[in-house]
Amino acid sequence: MPFNTPSVPRPERRGRLAVAALVTALFGQLLTGTAIAAPSPSPEDRAEDRTEASLSGRIAWAPCESPSGEGTFECASVKVPVDWKRPKGATFDLALARHKATDPARRIGSLLVNPGGPGGSGVDFAFSAPNSFSADLLARFDIVGFDPRGVARSNPVKCDLDRVLAQDALLYPDSASSFAALRTANRALGESCRDLTGPLADHMDTGSVVRDMEAIRAGLGERRISYYGVSYGTAIGQQYAERYPHRIRAMTLDSNMDHSLDAWGFQKTEAVGVEGAYGQFADWCARTPSCALHGRDARAVFDSLYKRAEAGELVEPGDPPQPIRPRDLQAFAQRGMYDPAGWSGFAETLAQLDSAGPAAARAFGKFGEPTEYPFNSVMCQDYDFEVPSYGTLARFERALGRLAPVTRFSSLGWTVQNGCQDWPSKVNNPQRRLKVDGTPPILVTNSRFDPATPYSWGANAARQIGREAVFLTYDGVGHGDYWLSPCARDAIDTYLVTLKTPRKGTHCPAVWPAGPSAQRKSPSGGLVNPLPELLGTGTFG
Repeated sequence: MPFNTPSVPRPERRGRLAVAALVTALFGQLLTGTAIAAPSPSPEDRAEDRTEASLSGRIAWAPCESPSGEGTFECASVKVPVDWKRPKGATFDLALARHKATDPARRIGSLLVNPGGPGGSGVDFAFSAPNSFSADLLARFDIVGFDPRGVARSNPVKCDLDRVLAQDALLYPDSASSFAALRTANRALGESCRDLTGPLADHMDTGSVVRDMEAIRAGLGERRISYYGVSYGTAIGQQYAERYPHRIRAMTLDSNMDHSLDAWGFQKTEAVGVEGAYGQFADWCARTPSCALHGRDARAVFDSLYKRAEAGELVEPGDPPQPIRPRDLQAFAQRGMYDPAGWSGFAETLAQLDSAGPAAARAFGKFGEPTEYPFNSVMCQDYDFEVPSYGTLARFERALGRLAPVTRFSSLGWTVQNGCQDWPSKVNNPQRRLKVDGTPPILVTNSRFDPATPYSWGANAARQIGREAVFLTYDGVGHGDYWLSPCARDAIDTYLVTLKTPRKGTHCPAVWPAGPSAQRKSPSGGLVNPLPELLGTGTFG
């Protein structure tokens, strides 16, 4: 099984892919949404569940080395169907890696992990374990990561790069004609993904990933598994808990998705999340002398930059110069809120942009370019976000501007919705409320000011899970509580090892950066937050 991700030609214009880079970093995402209950498994579904166990067999592990050379690892693959409704049809290999428990005599079992995305590599997440997870977790668990279907080493979804770029240029329509052009571009992009990837491109929904995960559990030979999922990884965990409640020993869902949202609920909560997080940054600058915007109104600075971007007055140097668009500025602000450890540098860039400093514009233009592109194939099969007309989209935009007068709306939420208009694949796993019954306690955590998976999503997911959920709130800013809050990390570690949950309604205090000298001294206790690198932006903090 290959462990080197193939690449595709990179475009020359990096700045044009600001939002494309951002969406690969989601969520990997409340109070409004559909109220459809989860369907009970049909006889066909139950037969498929039995098939998952029979297909996998015991996993054949072989020694392998992480890119860093640290830790003791084994790698393997599991063969799973492209379409779980046709288990005897075409198959592909799902890539796995595990970091063996460092204290085998006290080993509890396997801890499956997923870093989100959609599109984050669970294999690379496992490879990061020696530096990213606590000594307690490393001692007591085999940390097992898998590349979800269509991601990295697991038959990656590939799309025509020219069509990715064509879609990117149209994701912010401003007229009925440009909205129609976007729909055409989306369909062409989705069809290219199907042509270049094969049938798997039409079977990327989270429901299929859940069945893959059950095949992994069976292959591990463990009656019950533990799970830690962050961002989009929470969607996998939530839906696994629905389908396989008795296969769970412990489950932590960190920075939660909410799969019950309709298009407006998704946009509204995303916009409020970004606006709230930026407001916390602005307040931090107001009380922190070392902030480059101290003594100024950071909200007004962003508003001024946004209006200059609208007027075409913010430019990235080059030949020819490239304008910094409002959408680029919004994406930059959203990424800047993922980890307060980077706020000093973020404030410096805003200050330099405001003074027309060319160095800032050059730094601002450093966005990653996509190679493989699984994001839309997952999101557009998990959410029905069809908007009937440009008029509806324009009404959304006006209403979001009233809800979030500084940041206007979430560039991530906006591009997710718009990128799914007229996507050619079927919505295999549409929105519905969770229906979880019979699991052990599930620890659900969320930052109070999360710019990607808003607090309301975590609170609503916990309400939907019901009595099985124990909800912990981190009262700070950011995405991925395990690396932002020592209090949250201790609660997660304690629960995963001992099964002792914090009290329901527990709050962990906010942790604020002290200034430039402490910029990289995050509250992680020496652990490295792997999410920025795993999710592809490199500019979180």
